[in-house]
Amino acid sequence: MTLTKSKYYFEALDYYPYNLPECMEALNYALSYDPEDADALCLMGRIYSETLSDYEQAKRYFEEAMQSDVTNVNTPQYYIICLLNNDDFQEAEKLISYSLKIKGIDKATLWLYRSMLSEKRGSLVNALGFLAEAEKHCFTECSLNTVRDRKKFIKSKMPEKGKTSKKKKAK
Repeated sequence: MTLTKSKYYFEALDYYPYNLPECMEALNYALSYDPEDADALCLMGRIYSETLSDYEQAKRYFEEAMQSDVTNVNTPQYYIICLLNNDDFQEAEKLISYSLKIKGIDKATLWLYRSMLSEKRGSLVNALGFLAEAEKHCFTECSLNTVRDRKKFIKSKMPEKGKTSKKKKAK
């Protein structure tokens, strides 16, 4: 990453998401210096995914970023969320499996996303199992609290066994 390109990328990152016009301008400058910069392409994908909800355009940027640098630890995490939001479950599952092999990536977050994928597919029991795996990879209090909060949330969605059997007996 050249110094000028870095300057514009960091400006764009600093502006995101609060000042999108300035962010886009800086990001376009960064990409003009290096159109294959994975971090800049990833940020462009985030803008389309998180701000504009244009998941198809976001996927194109994320795919380009992944092709530019398959070992980038930032891109997969944002790409997976984009895929989950767009209901591209098979693609998300493949990307999670691949990403778990990337050295230095936050595995707790990936297991959390795997849990979300199972939850979206309707398997709350599997989602809890993946959260247990996520807990093993938490190394900060914040990430551990996130996983535990998610566990409570999923458990709250599950039907209680005792109440359903009492209702059946009452009928």
